[in-house]
Amino acid sequence: MLDAPADITPAKMRNYAMGLLTGRDYSRAELATKLSKRFDQHSAIDEVLQRLADEGLQSDVRFAEAFVRSRILRGHGLTRIRQDIRQKGIADELVGQTLEEADVDWMTLAREVAQRKFGRRQAADQRETAKRMRFLQYRGFSYDQIKYALAGCLDESADEADFFD
Repeated sequence: MLDAPADITPAKMRNYAMGLLTGRDYSRAELATKLSKRFDQHSAIDEVLQRLADEGLQSDVRFAEAFVRSRILRGHGLTRIRQDIRQKGIADELVGQTLEEADVDWMTLAREVAQRKFGRRQAADQRETAKRMRFLQYRGFSYDQIKYALAGCLDESADEADFFD
């Protein structure tokens, strides 16, 4: 078993990395971590990663776009997405560019998330309002977005009440 590191080749590392990439996109940093754990910090890891990137099999841009898109569909806010994607090893410039290209109305998204979670009725008391605010804050929305989302429940409830009267 101790002789195992001697038979590690770049081809084996590449095959392992390609196997990972068939499941989903990975950032370069994530792949480097996985390869380092699997192949004991082998010196050819950077070479293998560069070759995968040159061939278009691994792309941080593609990963960032898919990651941001999936988090928006999950109902996550800007702050949470930024934090989560940074943990994946994506550069701040790429994060900013990808979020800008996503062209999302964060206020509307916050309102949709609040309505999906809590319905269109207004909070019964201050405790429930605080609960809703904490939920939206955890999801990564700013104070202004949360305020807008919760006020939207009130506005639409009032509109519905006027409509049915």
